[in-house]
Amino acid sequence: MLSPEWTQIFQIKATDLKQGDSWELQYDENIEPNKPNMDWKEYIRNTSARKWPSNKVMVVFHMCLRNGQGTVKVRPLRQNCKKCTDAPMENPKIESENINTLMEKLVEKIKQKCYHENLEESYRPFTLYEVKSPHEPKHCEGCIKGVCTNK
Repeated sequence: MLSPEWTQIFQIKATDLKQGDSWELQYDENIEPNKPNMDWKEYIRNTSARKWPSNKVMVVFHMCLRNGQGTVKVRPLRQNCKKCTDAPMENPKIESENINTLMEKLVEKIKQKCYHENLEESYRPFTLYEVKSPHEPKHCEGCIKGVCTNK
């Protein structure tokens, strides 16, 4: 589940998209990395989160524009506790600053993939958080699904 902040920030950033088109952001825990539906485009991005065994988070976006209506489905990938046996995968807590950066990068990708605009990639780093333990692939859903950049 996404906080309302994701949708609010996305709507602000989406005003940069083609006038007359409307876009919505939806949380969808069923989208899979590297498996967008036909006619959908994919964007996978890493960011940082707090209170995780590793602060790296992979976020999967699937986007589609049809007849002026755009939809973006989003799924932050999860991690589980390294110390607990059979611990459930937990959703990340991504701070506002990093959600803002994610949404800026997402709108750039929509412009490239849905509107075929040639844009130079902008560089805007995410805020990184101090962690005292290394990234462990067997506890990272992104690693398990083969898309984590922190392998």
